Amino acid sequence: MFVQTQDTPNPNSLKFLPGRTVLESGTMNFAGPRDAHCSPLARQLFRIDGVKSVFLGPDFITISKADDNMEWKVIKPDVFAAIMDFFTTGLPVVNEDSQPSADTAPSDDDDEVVAMIKELLDTRIRPTVQEDGGDVLYRGFEDGIVKLKLQGSCTSCPSSIITLKSGIQNMLQFYVPEVESVEQVKDEEEEAAQV
Repeated sequence: MFVQTQDTPNPNSLKFLPGRTVLESGTMNFAGPRDAHCSPLARQLFRIDGVKSVFLGPDFITISKADDNMEWKVIKPDVFAAIMDFFTTGLPVVNEDSQPSADTAPSDDDDEVVAMIKELLDTRIRPTVQEDGGDVLYRGFEDGIVKLKLQGSCTSCPSSIITLKSGIQNMLQFYVPEVESVEQVKDEEEEAAQV
């Protein structure tokens, strides 16, 4: 097994490509070790000193390090070893009862505008964001404002506001005139980490 790495726009996140499927569908974000109970792979990666968060995609794993002072050259060998060791065990990446959420799956409650927003997120926006080792989750649309949660390398990326406003907002406004703005939604753990 040969694991490759790919830089992301976030200097504190690195994308690891194991050359095999990581998740059959969707993505999963683990902001800390407490969140990793459903993923043997994420639990193994959190044992590495300096790992702050783990993000799983279809064919990649994005690791975010705890701080700027920790160097990738120190963390990378342990991450490589953990990924290679894990995939030789044959264990599932996530437990069967814990599958990725389908936040953009069509719902009977969706009106035409929300359906179009979800479609654009799935077909145009997510693939681009996932190329950079992250993801964007739909969290709602109200009063012209689309609420999105950034994950993976996007969570603490210095250019995440530019991604939201210049990239995502502009595209959504072009195709869906009802969209006035795009806002980032953060959970309590992310808010606490920024203090």
